[in-house]
Amino acid sequence: MLKGFFNVPTPQNEPVLNYGPRSLERAALKAALDEARAYKIDIPMYIGDKQVHTGKRMEIRPPHDHKHLLANFYEGDKTTVEQAIDAALAAKPAWENLPWEQRAAIFLKAADLLSGPYRAKINAATMLGQSKNAYQAEIDAACELIDFLRFNVHYMTEIYAQQPPISHPKGIWNRVEQRPLEGFVFALTPFNFTAIAGNLPTSAAMMGNVVVWKPAYPQIYAANVLMQVFLEAGVPPGVINLIYVDGPVAGDVIFNHPDFAGIHFTGSTPVFQTIWQTIGTNIHKYKTYPRIVGETGGKDFVLAHSSADADVVSTALVRGAFEYQGQKCSAASRAYIPASLWPTVKANMQRDLATVKMGPTEDFENFVNAVITEASFDKLAKYIDAAKADKDVELIAGGNYDKSQGWFIEPTVIKVTDPYYVTMCTELFGPVLTVYVYEDDQFDEIIKIVDNTSIYALTGSIIAQDRYAIAKATQELRNAAGNFYINDKPTGAVVGQQPFGGARGSGTNDKAGSMINLLRWVSPRTIKETFDPPKDYRYPFLQKD
Repeated sequence: MLKGFFNVPTPQNEPVLNYGPRSLERAALKAALDEARAYKIDIPMYIGDKQVHTGKRMEIRPPHDHKHLLANFYEGDKTTVEQAIDAALAAKPAWENLPWEQRAAIFLKAADLLSGPYRAKINAATMLGQSKNAYQAEIDAACELIDFLRFNVHYMTEIYAQQPPISHPKGIWNRVEQRPLEGFVFALTPFNFTAIAGNLPTSAAMMGNVVVWKPAYPQIYAANVLMQVFLEAGVPPGVINLIYVDGPVAGDVIFNHPDFAGIHFTGSTPVFQTIWQTIGTNIHKYKTYPRIVGETGGKDFVLAHSSADADVVSTALVRGAFEYQGQKCSAASRAYIPASLWPTVKANMQRDLATVKMGPTEDFENFVNAVITEASFDKLAKYIDAAKADKDVELIAGGNYDKSQGWFIEPTVIKVTDPYYVTMCTELFGPVLTVYVYEDDQFDEIIKIVDNTSIYALTGSIIAQDRYAIAKATQELRNAAGNFYINDKPTGAVVGQQPFGGARGSGTNDKAGSMINLLRWVSPRTIKETFDPPKDYRYPFLQKD
């Protein structure tokens, strides 16, 4: 019904710029990096129509250059959270009653701003604050977020257009109204993807909800740029409130508030489980049953069959495990390689990793940059040292680390003899790949091991030329990965092509980048209107023959 009047064409994915030598985008990005490093900024919180500064100022330093001060931000407290909720609820009546096409226009404008004048700025902020190289920043902070905004507008129009038949039955008009949730939504976003940080609050806001948004501290530098984009695009004050508060402090206020209506979360499994438990404990306090949408961890696998092309396997592992230092939720962290392929795959990885350069993001020749924090560095170093000291573990590549200038961990590959070795099971979230080599005739057995090794079910891939092997793995691993790849690395989901999410310990699988996710942020009301209503209670069957 709505499409006839407000037709929004199916969007196309944003083209990925390549940042090659002497390209215009390379020059623009380098200029943005130079400017960002040249000026230390103060980053406020955004609550209602106010930019909020507090007495507690905290530092932001690049993970790859922790001696350089990029910015300061202001940390809030319990009062800050209460103010953000009040601002959101005050903005709610006008926002939810704004015609949907007006909301759509705001977020389409935000996409165009990111595609154009803000592209270099948001990529530079992601490179400096989160230590992503130019290409990883481009596919994340620019392209994926632009896609989220444009595709979500398209899905929104499809949701509103889904209506019962107008003319059946005769004399009755049935319709569906998709209402925003009653209350406010809490968006809790991670450090690793600027696109996720932008999508979690905007997908809920697009559907007429108001949002309190708390990003992970290492992502605040880019989150500030996103907020500037949203405001310039026309998001009214109070619709999205950006606060920097310690997680337990925010949770204590939000999860005890009667108007808490939902959480949009990406982060660790233990944190999400604690949130779920808290919501359950407090369920009697809320006006409605809150929507709980979360994407959490992964222990993502690559399973190779003896029919696989060894070059395809090694490339999938090097890219899948070490792009963005293995800090993608989808990063390959455990691999199962048949014995017949292992010598070639091993040699290929050692050859390729010997050419990989590691260093700051500002040097475009560096494929690998720093891990996000010192705490992450120390945890990864501990696992690497334990593996190097274990007589049953073979170090295939890497194994070194250095934090004198930044939190640098070499891409590390270890081979184990136990498929349940700790690094095959535990999510490390760093550039460490663990390989188990199995005998070629044990493919059926190894599929079961892949399925049972981890609590997670986020991403995974099968690499094979044998179609029977592909079919078998696809079927038997159907619950082991929400995003499953055939003859490719298990990373790189594209909005509108591969909606993203996992099950088991990896989350609620509500598929960011699809209509499924947006449906979580509305509450449908069905309306029946009768044009010629009955005027007598008696039905025909009550009449005598």
